[in-house]
Amino acid sequence: MTSKQRAFLKSKAMNIDAIFQIGKGEITPELTQSVEDALTARELIKLSVLKNCMADLGELAQTLAERTHSQVVQVIGRKIVLFKPDPKNTKYPLP
Repeated sequence: MTSKQRAFLKSKAMNIDAIFQIGKGEITPELTQSVEDALTARELIKLSVLKNCMADLGELAQTLAERTHSQVVQVIGRKIVLFKPDPKNTKYPLP
């Protein structure tokens, strides 16, 4: 992903709300499946990491991206933004 594409997705992610919260249970198989389903439906999602989660946010984002076959757009504060394009009907055509 180029920096221009990343900047485009960051601007789109600013207007969406976090749809998942990650707590002290960290990444469970159920969470991974739910995130994958959400990425299939929405392409771009935001996750919120609660303060009781002691894991490194960068590692957490990377692990989740690997398990869902998506890309990390950004990790800022306690928010993670993931993107997985739909090859048939994309909602976010990358520049």
